[in-house]
Amino acid sequence: MKTSRTGSESETPAVALRRRAEGIARGKTFRIPENMESLSVEAARQMLHELRVHQIKLEMQNEELRRAQEELNAARARYFDLYDLAPVGYFTLSEKGLILEANLTAATLLGVARGALVKQPIFRFLLPEDQDIYYRHRTQFFETHLASSGQAGEPQACELRLVKMDGTAFWGHLAATAAQDADGAPVCRVVLSDITDHKRAKAELQQTLESLRKAVGTTIQVMVSAVETRDPYTAGHQVRSANLARTMADEMGLPQEKIDGIRVAGSIHDIGKLSIPAEILSKPTKLSEIEFSLIKEHARQGYEILRNVESPWPLAEMVYQHHERMDGSGYPRGLKGEEILIEARILAVSDVVESMASHRPYRAGLGINAALEEIEKNRGTLYDEAVADACLRLFREKGYRFAETRSILGPINRV
Repeated sequence: MKTSRTGSESETPAVALRRRAEGIARGKTFRIPENMESLSVEAARQMLHELRVHQIKLEMQNEELRRAQEELNAARARYFDLYDLAPVGYFTLSEKGLILEANLTAATLLGVARGALVKQPIFRFLLPEDQDIYYRHRTQFFETHLASSGQAGEPQACELRLVKMDGTAFWGHLAATAAQDADGAPVCRVVLSDITDHKRAKAELQQTLESLRKAVGTTIQVMVSAVETRDPYTAGHQVRSANLARTMADEMGLPQEKIDGIRVAGSIHDIGKLSIPAEILSKPTKLSEIEFSLIKEHARQGYEILRNVESPWPLAEMVYQHHERMDGSGYPRGLKGEEILIEARILAVSDVVESMASHRPYRAGLGINAALEEIEKNRGTLYDEAVADACLRLFREKGYRFAETRSILGPINRV
């Protein structure tokens, strides 16, 4: 059996209000009007009580309405701060591109009074060269909105240049969200941000990077020339190895940033030979064990030369590892498998292929077929399988050939 709730728990707001009013009325004393002689004293008293209770209820309701109005005014003030004084512009566009409403920030960004914005076509504030961008995005936006049955979906963004009333232009980022007006017609809610400073900083950064890349290219060409002056018999070896390594990396689908790094590292992978006596580098007979051990030091010496060079790529480590082998039999550290950078694995194959195919002081060139057989035979053992496969495809299926060039200054400047 259910227990009944107490009066305070079951009272409706109206009942509670009357109870409060009656409590106040009981504490008041009222005079009975003289023209109410036909009523009994008790009846008149009851009628006056009811009127007084009703009056008090109205006064209490008015007080609650007053408080509600104050809260509403405070909420409107907060909305004004959040909407009108937001750090970004807000406006609503019709399907035809008319501005239906806008906040103060949007009006300030466009240099016009907010009232003057309403019913204006947005294209009036777009740089003529960028209006096609706007039309393209607007068409796509509303087509997507219709296809999604009116659902808001993810905001769609674009960047274009807008023109203020005084004729000055600025870069704007527009993020649009689909909505509907009171009649159910599709509209576009747009958030507008001024990104002029961001665009300017980005352009300056790009210009700085371009200058840096040109400087890196010039420096690398000097390094290449220095190595080849010391070791004329390997003239062009680094350049040809670098071009093959770059093409292999592209064949493997590596990101452009890695491809650029491989190209640069390949162009200076033998820079450590600057520390080796020239008579050993150009010796026409077979090297002794001691001489060969000195030659093997060039990878470590190259690392020492490059390790403090600021670069977007791990050039020093790539040069350090280009004689390592997948099974750990390489030098100087005996790295194996995934311990070796993918860039160094690519350089290892390109270095072997170019070296075997070309002439050396102590032997004639063995030819490209012998070089490819070496790679195929040791695929997966000494050389990375994917790298070896890319190399074999390039020569056997895609007609790759070594170029005769000895200069990389131009290409590196465009890295």
